[in-house]
Amino acid sequence: MLRQDPSLRSQQIENSLEEGTIPNNKITVLGVGQVGMACAISILGKSLTDELALVDVLKDKLKGEMIDLQHRKMMDLQHKGLFLQTPKILADKDYSVTANSKIVGERHLNLVQRNINVFKLITAQIVKYNPNCIIIAVSNPADILTFVTWKPSGLPKHCVIASGCNLDSAIFCCFMAEN
Repeated sequence: MLRQDPSLRSQQIENSLEEGTIPNNKITVLGVGQVGMACAISILGKSLTDELALVDVLKDKLKGEMIDLQHRKMMDLQHKGLFLQTPKILADKDYSVTANSKIVGERHLNLVQRNINVFKLITAQIVKYNPNCIIIAVSNPADILTFVTWKPSGLPKHCVIASGCNLDSAIFCCFMAEN
């Protein structure tokens, strides 16, 4: 078996990460909370994309999560070889405001109007840059935000998906029972 020079291998890895190709299948994750990062890790683990973009308003958290994903990608390259898909990972604070599904001290229903405004802004930008996208709404309240995302987007119903609304349904049932 031929041994490859470690410095040559490092250079090959570096070159493969810097290639300036146009992505064939870019996926954007809005929000780097627990659900957003679980989605990002799953997307990378299943090799579903050649470019992954992360968007959040929490600049330090965004940078930290991006670095963690890049380190994971380097480990994959070192352990599995250079011939596997190596998606480009980007992170930026593109919007002045974005939804955050976990806000300490804020009531669940208080999120509605703020998140509606954020989702309308973000959806318009997503559809502007990619009119054939599929959007997964991962924020609260999921059922309302999925509708607010779908309706103005003009996308087919099957292109806007909710992370689930069991919690919202339970909250609504309790609210109705109390009144």
